[in-house]
Amino acid sequence: MRGLPGRPDSTATLFGGAVALLGANLLPLVGVVAWGWDLTALLVAYWTEAFSTVVLAAVKALFAERGSPGIPGQIEPLHGLREKRGGWQFRPTWPPLYPRNLPFALSILGFWLVTVVPLSVLYWFSADLTLVLTLDLALGIGALVIAQGSDFVFEYIGNGEYADVSAQEIVRTPAQLSLVVVSVGLLAAAESRASGLLILALVVAAKTTVSMYQFYVEHVGTPILRLRERLFDDGTDSEPPPELDLPNADVSGRVTADARAVLLGSVGAIAFGFVNRVGFLTLVFLVLAIVAGDFLWLAVALLAVLVLASARVLSYFLRYGTVEYQRRGDDLVAYDTALEAPQWIASVDSGADFAVRNAIADRLLGTGTLTIADVESVDRDVRLGPVSDIDRAVARLDLPVQQTERPERDPAVIAAASVLLLFFLAVPAGLFLTPDVSDALAWGLSLVFAPFFLLPVGALAWAALSRV
Repeated sequence: MRGLPGRPDSTATLFGGAVALLGANLLPLVGVVAWGWDLTALLVAYWTEAFSTVVLAAVKALFAERGSPGIPGQIEPLHGLREKRGGWQFRPTWPPLYPRNLPFALSILGFWLVTVVPLSVLYWFSADLTLVLTLDLALGIGALVIAQGSDFVFEYIGNGEYADVSAQEIVRTPAQLSLVVVSVGLLAAAESRASGLLILALVVAAKTTVSMYQFYVEHVGTPILRLRERLFDDGTDSEPPPELDLPNADVSGRVTADARAVLLGSVGAIAFGFVNRVGFLTLVFLVLAIVAGDFLWLAVALLAVLVLASARVLSYFLRYGTVEYQRRGDDLVAYDTALEAPQWIASVDSGADFAVRNAIADRLLGTGTLTIADVESVDRDVRLGPVSDIDRAVARLDLPVQQTERPERDPAVIAAASVLLLFFLAVPAGLFLTPDVSDALAWGLSLVFAPFFLLPVGALAWAALSRV
């Protein structure tokens, strides 16, 4: 992360930050040499630092101003929020918090929760480690954490580094550093009993070198060894900020989204909240808790599922429920009233391709939604709605739309899709009803073959509901 043009990092500030970071990283060496820190104390100090690095990276990602192109083939939690534009500024002297960066912040936190934390707990109990919390250990941990916090306040926020970095860049760097820290700790664990003080001192030196090199790359911006480009980068991690400028024309008509239809539509989107690493492992945890029959673990798993489902509903509402559609001259603008920023701008008089969206929520509530193909401002299809009265919206926004009716109710399609849906659901139901198959085996088979059943079951359910 380089400083902003016209707002360079001062030499004194950089030097002070480097000295503070160096001192905080060398403090564990004092603990090893003078205070008798053992392997357990060193691992706890570095694990805590790594965890605080991840949490702080998630916070930094929310402020990152530049856009993130994303990683091909990867779906982050709340992936749909990446298309939001604008942000909330909760402090006048701080930059806005951008909802579009929330998926990247959650991805790095989720990675730790489903990989590093369980492995760390497993290692702790398998190695039968004991820890005595002393004043010097608390001082060492505090110094490492405070060094990162001061870098965030004075460098990242104070010197405006947030304006020259993307969320995707931020979450990669701490993930790499955290893996290095954990790997160094595990290597030290394998050798410390035989080599004693020398190995512990080498661990501290290696960790200090990694931290100082990372500080140099972030603040000076010129990698020495180019290891990141060779090992991790498969393309650019940053692109220009995606904000749009409003057309220079007055609002001649406006229509708001129907909150009821948005909330009902979010129910169907909950399933997509589990189509990622964190969501899938949460479902696995739920199945294992059911098989184990432990009430506490079952309660925790259900709470995790509820949190993911609620987050999906809230993100869906933020994406569509706070939008007002405005006619400004020859342009149609989707303006988010909560973020006070345009989400997309479509030119109405340039052959815009409108179509009626056959949404289930619209059929049940009598609302309506339009889609617009290949909108140039965002280079994708967009949607207008759901709105309470689609005909009134077309007239108020003066849109070139002639047909607003959805397909008629089709009982034959509903019946056929429902019968096929029951046939698919009968397979896992039969596993639980067959006395020769244990509950544990039934749950295990259901979990393994769930991805193969969810696609046809979801398609049949949608086909039936879309013709209600």
